[in-house]
Amino acid sequence: MPVRAGGLADIEGAWHCIGVVARERAYIGFLDAPPLEQSRGFWTSLIEKGHPFLVAVDGGTIVGWCDVVPVPRPIFAHVGTLGMGLLPDRRSRGLGTELMSAALEASRACGLERVELAVFAGNERAQRLYAGMGFVVEGVQSRRAKIDGRYRDEILMARQL
Repeated sequence: MPVRAGGLADIEGAWHCIGVVARERAYIGFLDAPPLEQSRGFWTSLIEKGHPFLVAVDGGTIVGWCDVVPVPRPIFAHVGTLGMGLLPDRRSRGLGTELMSAALEASRACGLERVELAVFAGNERAQRLYAGMGFVVEGVQSRRAKIDGRYRDEILMARQL
Protein backbone atom coordinates (compact mmCIF):
# COMPACT_ATOMS: atom_id res chain seq x y z
CA MET A 1 0.00 0.00 0.00
CA PRO A 2 1.72 3.20 -1.09
CA VAL A 3 2.36 6.17 1.15
CA ARG A 4 3.01 9.36 -0.77
CA ALA A 5 2.90 13.12 -0.58
CA GLY A 6 -0.69 14.31 -0.64
CA GLY A 7 -1.94 16.67 -3.32
CA LEU A 8 -5.00 18.80 -3.88
CA ALA A 9 -6.87 15.84 -5.37
CA ASP A 10 -6.36 13.90 -2.10
CA ILE A 11 -7.98 16.41 0.22
CA GLU A 12 -11.53 15.04 0.11
CA GLY A 13 -10.26 11.50 0.75
CA ALA A 14 -8.20 12.63 3.75
CA TRP A 15 -11.18 14.66 5.00
CA HIS A 16 -13.34 11.55 4.78
CA CYS A 17 -10.76 9.64 6.87
CA ILE A 18 -10.74 12.34 9.54
CA GLY A 19 -14.53 12.11 9.76
CA VAL A 20 -14.47 8.34 10.21
CA VAL A 21 -11.73 8.48 12.86
CA ALA A 22 -13.31 11.46 14.65
CA ARG A 23 -16.70 9.77 14.91
CA GLU A 24 -15.05 6.90 16.78
CA ARG A 25 -14.65 9.46 19.61
CA ALA A 26 -11.47 7.80 20.82
CA TYR A 27 -8.37 8.87 18.91
CA ILE A 28 -8.25 12.48 17.71
CA GLY A 29 -9.32 15.89 18.97
CA PHE A 30 -12.39 16.14 16.76
CA LEU A 31 -15.89 14.72 17.15
CA ASP A 32 -16.40 14.99 13.39
CA ALA A 33 -14.36 16.29 10.50
CA PRO A 34 -14.12 20.07 10.28
CA PRO A 35 -16.12 21.56 7.38
CA LEU A 36 -14.69 20.46 4.03
CA GLU A 37 -13.80 23.98 2.89
CA GLN A 38 -11.93 24.64 6.14
CA SER A 39 -10.03 21.38 5.71
CA ARG A 40 -9.36 22.19 2.06
CA GLY A 41 -7.86 25.54 3.09
CA PHE A 42 -5.74 23.93 5.80
CA TRP A 43 -4.22 21.23 3.57
CA THR A 44 -3.90 23.50 0.54
CA SER A 45 -1.79 25.83 2.67
CA LEU A 46 0.43 22.93 3.79
CA ILE A 47 0.85 21.72 0.22
CA GLU A 48 1.64 25.19 -1.16
CA LYS A 49 4.22 25.84 1.56
CA GLY A 50 5.87 22.43 1.14
CA HIS A 51 4.96 21.22 4.62
CA PRO A 52 4.34 17.53 5.25
CA PHE A 53 0.97 16.16 4.15
CA LEU A 54 1.15 12.43 3.45
CA VAL A 55 -1.56 9.99 2.47
CA ALA A 56 -1.84 6.22 2.45
CA VAL A 57 -3.60 4.96 -0.66
CA ASP A 58 -5.15 1.59 -1.44
CA GLY A 59 -6.50 1.13 -4.96
CA GLY A 60 -6.99 4.85 -5.40
CA THR A 61 -8.77 5.29 -2.06
CA ILE A 62 -7.23 7.35 0.74
CA VAL A 63 -7.13 5.16 3.85
CA GLY A 64 -4.99 7.35 6.11
CA TRP A 65 -3.21 10.66 6.44
CA CYS A 66 -0.39 12.29 8.37
CA ASP A 67 0.50 15.97 8.46
CA VAL A 68 3.04 18.07 10.32
CA VAL A 69 2.15 21.71 10.88
CA PRO A 70 4.94 24.16 11.75
CA VAL A 71 4.26 26.24 14.84
CA PRO A 72 3.47 29.73 13.45
CA ARG A 73 5.66 31.84 15.74
CA PRO A 74 9.25 32.77 14.86
CA ILE A 75 10.80 31.37 18.05
CA PHE A 76 9.07 28.02 17.44
CA ALA A 77 9.52 27.90 13.65
CA HIS A 78 11.78 24.83 13.97
CA VAL A 79 8.94 22.83 15.58
CA GLY A 80 6.06 21.00 13.92
CA THR A 81 2.92 19.39 15.34
CA LEU A 82 1.99 15.97 13.96
CA GLY A 83 -1.52 14.69 13.35
CA MET A 84 -2.46 11.38 11.77
CA GLY A 85 -5.06 8.69 11.49
CA LEU A 86 -5.98 5.50 9.69
CA LEU A 87 -9.32 3.98 8.81
CA PRO A 88 -10.19 1.27 11.37
CA ASP A 89 -9.68 -1.68 9.04
CA ARG A 90 -6.17 -0.46 8.09
CA ARG A 91 -4.71 -0.34 11.59
CA SER A 92 -2.10 -2.73 13.01
CA ARG A 93 -0.66 -3.51 9.57
CA GLY A 94 2.49 -1.36 9.67
CA LEU A 95 0.87 1.47 7.74
CA GLY A 96 1.15 3.89 10.66
CA THR A 97 4.89 3.26 10.74
CA GLU A 98 5.12 3.97 7.01
CA LEU A 99 3.15 7.21 7.34
CA MET A 100 5.23 8.35 10.33
CA SER A 101 8.53 7.53 8.62
CA ALA A 102 7.54 9.50 5.53
CA ALA A 103 6.25 12.40 7.62
CA LEU A 104 9.44 12.59 9.69
CA GLU A 105 11.59 12.56 6.56
CA ALA A 106 9.42 15.27 4.97
CA SER A 107 9.65 17.29 8.20
CA ARG A 108 13.44 17.09 8.14
CA ALA A 109 13.50 18.01 4.45
CA CYS A 110 11.47 21.18 5.03
CA GLY A 111 13.76 22.34 7.82
CA LEU A 112 11.95 21.23 10.95
CA GLU A 113 14.13 20.11 13.84
CA ARG A 114 11.54 18.86 16.32
CA VAL A 115 8.14 17.17 15.95
CA GLU A 116 5.56 17.17 18.74
CA LEU A 117 2.27 15.33 19.16
CA ALA A 118 -0.44 14.64 21.69
CA VAL A 119 -2.11 11.27 22.19
CA PHE A 120 -4.95 10.23 24.48
CA ALA A 121 -3.73 8.21 27.46
CA GLY A 122 -5.96 5.25 26.53
CA ASN A 123 -4.57 4.97 22.99
CA GLU A 124 -1.80 2.51 23.82
CA ARG A 125 -1.40 1.26 20.24
CA ALA A 126 -0.53 4.79 19.06
CA GLN A 127 1.74 5.36 22.05
CA ARG A 128 3.71 2.22 21.12
CA LEU A 129 3.96 3.39 17.51
CA TYR A 130 5.25 6.81 18.53
CA ALA A 131 7.73 5.40 21.05
CA GLY A 132 8.98 2.99 18.39
CA MET A 133 9.59 5.98 16.10
CA GLY A 134 11.75 7.68 18.74
CA PHE A 135 9.18 9.92 20.43
CA VAL A 136 9.51 10.38 24.18
CA VAL A 137 6.91 11.41 26.74
CA GLU A 138 7.42 14.99 27.87
CA GLY A 139 4.31 15.45 29.98
CA VAL A 140 0.68 14.72 30.66
CA GLN A 141 -2.23 17.13 30.53
CA SER A 142 -4.77 15.77 33.00
CA ARG A 143 -8.43 15.84 32.00
CA ARG A 144 -7.47 17.65 28.78
CA ALA A 145 -10.43 16.33 26.79
CA LYS A 146 -14.02 15.66 27.76
CA ILE A 147 -15.89 13.36 25.41
CA ASP A 148 -19.38 12.13 26.20
CA GLY A 149 -18.98 13.24 29.80
CA ARG A 150 -15.70 11.35 30.32
CA TYR A 151 -12.40 13.10 30.86
CA ARG A 152 -9.29 11.94 29.04
CA ASP A 153 -5.70 12.75 29.79
CA GLU A 154 -3.48 13.72 26.89
CA ILE A 155 0.12 12.57 26.74
CA LEU A 156 2.58 14.99 25.15
CA MET A 157 5.39 13.39 23.15
CA ALA A 158 8.18 14.78 21.00
CA ARG A 159 11.15 13.76 18.92
CA GLN A 160 14.20 15.70 17.81
CA LEU A 161 15.08 15.33 14.14
